[in-house]
Amino acid sequence: MAIADDDHHHHKARSDGTLWWLCQFWKSGIASSSSSSSIQNSIHQNGGVASNPRSSSSNTVFSAARSLLPTRRRLRLDPAKNLYFPYELGKQVRSAVRIKNTSRSHVAFKFQTTAPKSCYMRPPGGILAPGESLIATVFKFMEHPEKNEKQIDQTSKVKFKIMSLKVKKGMDYVSELFDERKDQVTVEQVLHAVFLDVEQSSPALEKLKRQLAEAEAAQEEHKKPLADTGPRVVGEGLVIDEWKERREKYLARQQVEAVDSV
Repeated sequence: MAIADDDHHHHKARSDGTLWWLCQFWKSGIASSSSSSSIQNSIHQNGGVASNPRSSSSNTVFSAARSLLPTRRRLRLDPAKNLYFPYELGKQVRSAVRIKNTSRSHVAFKFQTTAPKSCYMRPPGGILAPGESLIATVFKFMEHPEKNEKQIDQTSKVKFKIMSLKVKKGMDYVSELFDERKDQVTVEQVLHAVFLDVEQSSPALEKLKRQLAEAEAAQEEHKKPLADTGPRVVGEGLVIDEWKERREKYLARQQVEAVDSV
């Protein structure tokens, strides 16, 4: 009898365990079905795109990590940090900076300044092909300093910001591009205005003179008319062929000679 009781208790415990397992499986099935249903509802409500908390968290982490990476520069500036101006009070002075496109795509650049009333740039912006460079000239009117203010060896409060934007080949430059595509604009550098003593020679002053001379030469070269390599154009859309012109002159001479002979 003891053995029988033990078998009875063992069978009962096994039955209870099986029943408990079946209950747990049934509950997990309901939870899985509920989860699947909620995901389908989410997909339906979001127009076929289910929002995944894990994916959202991953995107947040990726964005944070990306923000910590150094900004990839498209332009190389020379000088790299400052714009040097001759210190001549009451005069309009000039500075220069070489801008080179070091990327593999066409890049638009644009100048901005904290003193638009006393400063302007030439050119204020443009598009550079890969590897192309130019020297931009910056003009500034030198006002008389206030009392107790150092007149020289002082960095000016005026700043110049150079921005870049990747563009397609053949695109025309318009400054509005930087407003329309703000999220793609890169601030290349913020340059500070630094004054130089014109009566004292320095490497920075000599370099500035060379760059200004090079900028002037490039500007004069740009002003020269293009060489005439094709047929001449007179008026609007009227092309004169040289052979036709010579023939007309020949016929005119023949007509004059015929009239004279009569």
